[in-house]
Amino acid sequence: MPPETMLAAVLGEPGTITTTRLPVPEVGPDDVLVQVRRASLCGSDLKIRSQKFFGGDGPPSKAFVPGHEYAGVVVAVGSSVDEFAVGDRVVTEAHRGCMRCVNCLSGSYTDCLNSGKLHKGHRTQGMTVNGGFAEYVVNHVSTLHLLPDAVDFDAAVVLTTVGSVMHAFDALGSLVVGASVAVIGPGPIGLLAVQVARQLGAAPVALIGTRASRLELGKQFGADLVIDSRTEDSVAAVRDLTGGRGADIVLECSGAGPSVDQAIRMAKRSGKVVLVGFFEQPVTADLNHAVMNGISLQTVRGEGAGSVARAVSLAGQGRMDTNALVTHHFPLEDIGEAFDTYAERRGDAIKVMLDVSDDPQAP
Repeated sequence: MPPETMLAAVLGEPGTITTTRLPVPEVGPDDVLVQVRRASLCGSDLKIRSQKFFGGDGPPSKAFVPGHEYAGVVVAVGSSVDEFAVGDRVVTEAHRGCMRCVNCLSGSYTDCLNSGKLHKGHRTQGMTVNGGFAEYVVNHVSTLHLLPDAVDFDAAVVLTTVGSVMHAFDALGSLVVGASVAVIGPGPIGLLAVQVARQLGAAPVALIGTRASRLELGKQFGADLVIDSRTEDSVAAVRDLTGGRGADIVLECSGAGPSVDQAIRMAKRSGKVVLVGFFEQPVTADLNHAVMNGISLQTVRGEGAGSVARAVSLAGQGRMDTNALVTHHFPLEDIGEAFDTYAERRGDAIKVMLDVSDDPQAP
């Protein structure tokens, strides 16, 4: 049985996050209580800590718990749940749509038309409801995936990010085998996009960025060409790699404003550009170039369309390398330092993990 209270990280004044003790959440009929073993930080968490993510309304409560990338062990299940059992190792996906609007019913639950309306069933862990920066968290049964024995908790948490990459490739609506792919931004999403592109049969694959250490990881992950955009013309380099045509597919994963225009210009005629990164400011791009060349622009948010399940499958087959991305570990009590390390890229931080709870008897 879980205890009555738990250690949890909550938002304070904008820009701060601290730990406190909260009641362990109650389990509803369709819910699963997860003891969180690992959680990680991503760019969205920085916006949540600053409270810019919530607009003028602020977080949902004064004891709001962020965290949307986490994995752990099932410790209790609701009365209707027979998909999981106590002791199962699971990874979560953040988004649970209302499952009643036309978007959710078509599989686009990250674009739920009732987003933020808890009374209609919508939840997003760590964004609209409490998330995984706590020892225990409640998830709807539909948002959990059983982990293969070969996938440890560090790797499992990264699979949430892999899910976002899989969702981006889903948006293309076509096979990737034999397609040329350019990835802009060697952050966690971009580096994983290089791997997924390779696993889906893309060739050649180019990675564009500004940090030499990240570009070197891109080579290890299978990029045929890495381009330092500070010293090279990335558009020309991608066109040279593709025989002058341009890339069939461009994934913009950096969230840098100028990259959208670059993505359009390095795509071939009738190519496809998928915007995966979040942008801090409005973006200027030459859309006439896209229109005149039949270039499609698409966007994705998060790990929709069942993509985390496919990420788990890839990892279970030993076809994803996530270890090199995990650069730091902190106990939950040091979450403030973990955030600062991630935000300031101390020690070339890529994926910063929180060791939330550990059981030496657990796998």
